[in-house]
Amino acid sequence: MKKYIIWSLLGLTLTLGACKKDFGDLNNATVQAFTANATEGELNNLVSGTESGLRTNLALYLDDCGIIGREMYHFSPSEPRYVTDLLGASGATLSNSNFYITNPWASRYQVVKNCNVLIASATNSTLITAAQRSGYIGFAQTIKAYQLLLCLNLTDTGGIRVNVSDPTDLGPFVDYTDALAAISSLLDSGAVQLANASVAFTLAGFSEYSDAPGLAQVNRALAARVDIYQSEWRQALIDLNASFFNLNGSLTDGVFDVYGTGSGDQLNTFFIPQNTTGEVRVAHPSYIADILAGDDRSGKATLRTVGAASLDGLSSNYDVWVYTSSTTPIPIVRNEELILIYAEANIQQSDPTDAVNAINIIRAAHNLPAYSGLTDQADLLTELLYERRYSLYCEGHRWIDLRRYNFLGTLPIDRPGDQVWSAFPIPVSETAN
Repeated sequence: MKKYIIWSLLGLTLTLGACKKDFGDLNNATVQAFTANATEGELNNLVSGTESGLRTNLALYLDDCGIIGREMYHFSPSEPRYVTDLLGASGATLSNSNFYITNPWASRYQVVKNCNVLIASATNSTLITAAQRSGYIGFAQTIKAYQLLLCLNLTDTGGIRVNVSDPTDLGPFVDYTDALAAISSLLDSGAVQLANASVAFTLAGFSEYSDAPGLAQVNRALAARVDIYQSEWRQALIDLNASFFNLNGSLTDGVFDVYGTGSGDQLNTFFIPQNTTGEVRVAHPSYIADILAGDDRSGKATLRTVGAASLDGLSSNYDVWVYTSSTTPIPIVRNEELILIYAEANIQQSDPTDAVNAINIIRAAHNLPAYSGLTDQADLLTELLYERRYSLYCEGHRWIDLRRYNFLGTLPIDRPGDQVWSAFPIPVSETAN
């Protein structure tokens, strides 16, 4: 992946979280150079910095969701909080000042800040065409909405700040319902911009979806995800039809955070080699225990040939093997998720025929026979959650899925006294006077 120089150019402005109280001089000449009359090259650097920032602390976000959602354990001799705080061990609680919330939160809002600078810079530039301006703004609004959604996934009912465009006068926290509505509105605004856009920049992880029509499809794919969080089932189907959703397409089609070994690039830090000791990510034992015979998604958790990994009363014989190298991409959104969204929306709209058809596409792709169970809503939802569990393993979805269906109580308790958290606390930096 290309080097991203924008972080050093923007310095303090882009390295602070949403709500740090000491913002430094945000009116310095470097930022003014972008927001006053940016060139196409300067705007493209902002785009590159935005895409690069998506990867920062993403592995930690996946740890947060995966550990609490009992998809996996992260055993780290130097960091016990993965198996204490995140699992609620022996009266442990989630702290609002620990790395597992402050780091991913700050990283996501850093990207939001970069998007805000990009929007302001493109709006004020006289050196680009109107269509190019729409391309920059539409991209920035889409990514901003995506980053806000990841923050909301962590804090849930605690809400998020949506309006952080003025660091000296941050908008208030809004609750979960209002936050989803704001994110949906931001995606809709981005879609309008992209409908009239041309794209003057390149994106490393978006492949065929790097042009304006492609970005519009990505925008609608993310909108469909937000729709099901809002229980807007009809709208989810509308947005799917405007996305790259394809029942007959590749399950891996989509957009990704990509990694590389080049100077100034980043590695996928979720990757840990198989059969290591010490620092390991291992599958929760229930992943293999619950999988159907013949399901090839069992390959996402491989048997350790050196014996089980254990720590603090927890043990697993299987390594997480979703990201199989330090340069394996991590999905932002892909067609397999969209097919499952299609199935869910049809289940909720009492259309079992289309729902079962979509479920069978997923099952066939993973070496399973056609679904033969009951087709009432409850049974189909059980089947859907099974497919989402295994198709989207360690992609940051299971904890959120079980929470939105009030099924967190079905997750296993591994040790007496462990707890299943429903949300992270708001970071201390947001609440400090």
